[in-house]
Amino acid sequence: MPLITIDGLELDAQRSSTVLDAARYLGVEIPTLCHMDGLTPWGGCRLCVVEVGAGNRSRLVTSCTYPVEEGLKVRTNSQWVIKTRRMIVELMLGACSGSKELQDLAAKYRVESMRFKPRHDDCILCGRCVRMCAEQMMGAAIGFVGRGQNLKIDAPFSKPSPACRRCGGCMFVCPVCNLRCQGPDAPNEVCGRCGNMAPTCSDVFDDYMCYMGSAGNCGTCVRQDKKPAVAPEKVVSGGK
Repeated sequence: MPLITIDGLELDAQRSSTVLDAARYLGVEIPTLCHMDGLTPWGGCRLCVVEVGAGNRSRLVTSCTYPVEEGLKVRTNSQWVIKTRRMIVELMLGACSGSKELQDLAAKYRVESMRFKPRHDDCILCGRCVRMCAEQMMGAAIGFVGRGQNLKIDAPFSKPSPACRRCGGCMFVCPVCNLRCQGPDAPNEVCGRCGNMAPTCSDVFDDYMCYMGSAGNCGTCVRQDKKPAVAPEKVVSGGK
């Protein structure tokens, strides 16, 4: 079994597992949207990005599709990773600002405003419904149609497919079908009210600094005067 390191924690991972599998085994939280247990990993939403490698040779990869390998070093909440996730959430809100799940992610990663004009497409093209229909229901009644900005999910020739069983599985697995709490006419595009905060250690130290971060309960140690705690003498930097 390959020995890997995730946020400073060593693990003998299963050879056929992915970085996401290994992180979940350790209890490290990595957000996902397109990924779902029982469906083929796709890496389409890019929200599960992590930083692998060290120094100037590090890079971002999708943890749901990246296989573990001997000596792999993974950082799940470095400054680079957090900034990338914030941008991804902001882009998705531009397509589907009415989604409660996206609004919760925006609150968690402190996305307080949106620089893009909302389109209200009600679809982020995560492909969950397509894979559910093909892999679990054996119907393949829907799929991706078009390319680029014209890409969408539809039935063949935009007509009801005889392969559709009306099972509702596509709606059940959709991560953005449920509307935000304030309804479609909310006062602001970004709600910013619900959801547990993402680790904030990385804003100060460029990485996790204690086990509480991997447990999803990070509350960055700060002085009573609201100034950041003194950083340790040696801080690992991703070079970004």
